[in-house]
Formats: sequence, structure tokens, C-alpha cells
Amino acid sequence: MPASAYAPPPWLRNAHVQSVLGSSQWRRQRGARALVATGAVTTEHLLDGGDGVRLHGLHSTIEGRTPRGLALLLHGWEGSTESSYMRLTAARFLRAGFDVFRLNFRDHGPTHHLNEELFHSARIDEVVHAAADVCARFPARPLVAAGYSLGGNFALRLALRAPGAGLPLVAVSAVCPVLDPALTLQRMERGMPIYLHHFERKWRESLVRKRSLFPHRLTLDDSVLRLGMRDLTEWLVLRHTAFSSLDEYFQGYSIAGDRLAGLGVPAHVLTSEDDPVIPADGFRALPDNPCLQVEIARWGGHCGFIENARLDGYAERWAVERLLGDPQVVAQAAAH
Repeated sequence: MPASAYAPPPWLRNAHVQSVLGSSQWRRQRGARALVATGAVTTEHLLDGGDGVRLHGLHSTIEGRTPRGLALLLHGWEGSTESSYMRLTAARFLRAGFDVFRLNFRDHGPTHHLNEELFHSARIDEVVHAAADVCARFPARPLVAAGYSLGGNFALRLALRAPGAGLPLVAVSAVCPVLDPALTLQRMERGMPIYLHHFERKWRESLVRKRSLFPHRLTLDDSVLRLGMRDLTEWLVLRHTAFSSLDEYFQGYSIAGDRLAGLGVPAHVLTSEDDPVIPADGFRALPDNPCLQVEIARWGGHCGFIENARLDGYAERWAVERLLGDPQVVAQAAAH
């Protein structure tokens, strides 16, 4: 594995400082300003996710120019198109000449009303279908994808599915992707409570909103909502998915072990040694595949990688530079 170029100043070498700053309101505001500064025009779109599923997203383009390609961006669990890393990565792609499509997963952002059934992390088919719809509407080539945390997991599964789905995806980048969800939950349960409490709070808010929209479909009461992450996940898996157990559900979207052995689309992965929720050892155990390039930084926390007091992010720069420099992207961009 190549040595990481990421080396923050000493005061930024704490994993929890990194993780909290990475998703802070200051970074969201900075991302909003960066997008405005590009002069891009952003429009909303409802996408076909197959089987009647509708997904929502935002397309950004700078009018009057021919784009060099299209970047599809995927957020983490309980994030959205407006997450700081989504805005900052979009701005970097736009400045590099690409159009950008930021996709909201089901029940993320302002989308709970679009589908009766709940989001769960094994719903890769609808993301593949929506990506195909994006390509049909915005045919700029090459097509690349970048994802963060759970979005990184989706990006890598999208790369696995792309050839068989006829999706013209030429490369992906993934920052701190979830590899083994069972280990991630275990790490949160045993680690600093701030992460588990954050996701439990956000998820409960999402479920309350979904219940208010579809009370006939989501019949959980407040006592169920008060369950911890593991028990609540199991309760919902057994009643709202086709999986017969929590472990089977986790295996349904795990990309650990040899699951990326058949990857045929170039994929660039960035993670950190001190990620408080995703163990780095899993990345060292990934299969030896020439399409898979993994970089493990000494510091960075979970999707942090803050570089300085201005809150510049190595991860957003890395995600764009790795894709723009990928030989497949360079070749296809030259062909178009």
C-alpha cells in the first residue's frame, strides 16, 4: 500500500477532533460558499430507481461550457446531498470541468415521502437503476463516482455491478467506506459513545418522520424507537426486509473479505489508521486486485482529514484528484 501524503499539524492528530470537525456546521457553510463561488446552476431531479422507486438528487453544471465528464456523489448514512463533504467535493469537480450529480439515498434529505418502504443499506439495486437514469439524462463522459462512509460502500458495490448493468462507470473513489457493517456496529458499541448516540438520534428522527407519513406501513411505537442501535436494527430488519436475521442483513451489504476480488472498475480507497468506527485492519485484508488501490493514512478520523485551521479537507481533494488522474478517466476524457 502506498504511503499517505496526509500529514496534519499536531493539534489535528486526534481522531475525534477530526471526525467532529469533518461534519461540522462550519464545514457545511464552507461547502455552500464553495458551490456558490463556482457559478454552477443546480436543478432538482426525481430518478427512476426501478420497481416504482423514486430517488431524488441535484445536478450541477456551469452553463456555457462543455463538461469534461460527470461525477456521481454518494453520501453517508443519515447524510444528504447537502453534507459538507458532498458540497466540497462537488465544488472541486465543478472547478475541474466536470458536471456533478449528488444523489440522496431513500429516506435521506427531504425524500421520506417518495417511497413507502424504508431505506436499508442493502438497497443497491435502486442506486444502480438511478445511476443509469442519471447517465441517460446527462450523457457527459467519462462517468465517475465518489462516496463517503456508507456512500463509499455503495460506490464500491456500484463499481462491482456496473459492467453487468451496462453502466458506463470508469472509476470510483471511496473515503472511509464501511467494509464489514457487523464490525462497524461493534466498534461503535465499544468505543466513545458520541458516534453511536449521534447515529441513534439521527435515525430515530428519520423514523419518526417516516412513521408520520406512512403510519399504516411503519407501525413501530415509541418503546421500539427507544431501543438501542443493535436491537432497533434487528427489529426493523425482521419486519421490513427479506433478511431472516441481523447477521444475514449485514452480510447483504458487506464488502469485506474477498467480495471485491472480482472488481473490474478501477477503485481508489482512502481510510485512516485511527478511524473510530471502521477498523483499518479490514482494508489490509482486502484482495490483491490491480483495480483496487488502498491508501491508509496515519491520522484522519472518520471522514475527517482536516488539514488546517481553515478546515481544508485532504479527503475531498484526494477523491477528485485520484479520479481525474486515473488512466481510464484520462483516456475516456481525451476520447470525448
